[in-house]
Amino acid sequence: MTLHLYNSLTRKNEAFAPIDPKQVRLYACGPTVYDRAHIGNARAVVVYDVLFRLLRQIYGDNHVTYVRNITDVDDKINAAATQNGETIQALTTRVTGWFHADMEAIGALPPTHEPRATQYIPQMQDMIQKLIDQGAAYAVTEGPDTGHVLFAVEKCDHYGELSGRKLDELVAGARVAVESYKRHPGDFVLWKPAAQTDDPSSIFDSPWGKGRPGWHIECSAMSHTLLGENFDLHGGGADLKFPHHENEIAQSTCAYPGSHFATTWVHNGFVTVAGEKMSKSLGNFTTVRQLLDQGIKGEVIRLVFLGTHYRKPLDWNEKSIADAKAMLDGWYRILARYASLTIGSQPLPETIMQAMNNDMNLPETLAAISAMTKELNSLDANTPSNPEKALALLGTLQWLGLLNESADTWFGTNAIPAEIIEMAEKRLAAKRSKDFAAADKLRADITALGYSLEDTREGYNIHKI
Repeated sequence: MTLHLYNSLTRKNEAFAPIDPKQVRLYACGPTVYDRAHIGNARAVVVYDVLFRLLRQIYGDNHVTYVRNITDVDDKINAAATQNGETIQALTTRVTGWFHADMEAIGALPPTHEPRATQYIPQMQDMIQKLIDQGAAYAVTEGPDTGHVLFAVEKCDHYGELSGRKLDELVAGARVAVESYKRHPGDFVLWKPAAQTDDPSSIFDSPWGKGRPGWHIECSAMSHTLLGENFDLHGGGADLKFPHHENEIAQSTCAYPGSHFATTWVHNGFVTVAGEKMSKSLGNFTTVRQLLDQGIKGEVIRLVFLGTHYRKPLDWNEKSIADAKAMLDGWYRILARYASLTIGSQPLPETIMQAMNNDMNLPETLAAISAMTKELNSLDANTPSNPEKALALLGTLQWLGLLNESADTWFGTNAIPAEIIEMAEKRLAAKRSKDFAAADKLRADITALGYSLEDTREGYNIHKI
């Protein structure tokens, strides 16, 4: 079976063929660390975490390099630090720590490398100078805008190839006045001069004066340093396709003529909340930390993300949360039944690999997992006796970044006593063996003890009355 991925650059579902199968290289755009990660940020992290896991499954753990950057120099960071009355370093250190904790809570593996923009200023300046030398960039040396360096989009004959935009459309679609120092309205900043109000830690010396890099050049310099001129995969949210990813391609290929930068471009869809676009003005802007503090477990958040194809829009709503919680409860009950098994690294079932190799079709993967769950529960109607099938199911779930707790911890945090769960398990077994009188009596006993029992496709849910 061959991995197929939809390539945003060619707009085709293509067989993935790495440049070097012994060194598969993936880059994904990371956070700008000025505030908590919201669920849109988190979805992107989960998508590329799953892709990282899939590549390691196919090519081996030691043959995949995953780079996800941290943007720690940016106008938003400056503004937030000023508003908070703190230094940029204090802000970015704290927010980066928050990001790591929140992503760990939703089961994301750490990337192979996590470069911070401020650590790669010399590499950015080197790339900018190469662009100037190639005639693809120019420095503003006179007037009040001295110190700016801009990329000349007209020098890139394939500009707009990723997003499908044309240079004349950039001019026609401009809604604001174009800066006078730009030769073309689409030219973008590679280096910007420092302002007098800037925090000194965000100002760097350069051949063009004191200042800081533009956002786009950061990813080009970091990916080039860690992955080379050409690498296999570049990922990010659909909102980054233009201008960020378009500009990355332009500046990287012009700085290194003959290169193509990333071969395959993977973009994940947007997140809406109860059918509406997420925004602070609508009051539906949700961070991962807010959800965790509400008692929504990280695995529930992750499973909601896994339930929609990565390229499709994902709607965050109460039903999706409840459904994910119910599915996890069912799987944790299986984990409890097979607590004596050691779940280790093992080949994934063929049905799972078929789904994952089909453009990471996670809904199809979950459908295969549901079929495995139903079969195992049917076979276990009386006594757990199918360790091979249980290992296949539980191993697949852990490979997806789920079932990271013990069953006791999972159910214990939901305050359901062990004896109630034991009675519910006996009722489930009685129901599956068609002993409905015993099942009805157990349900009545559970209700008498102050708990309601709700049947689900995966088994049941228990709630305190």
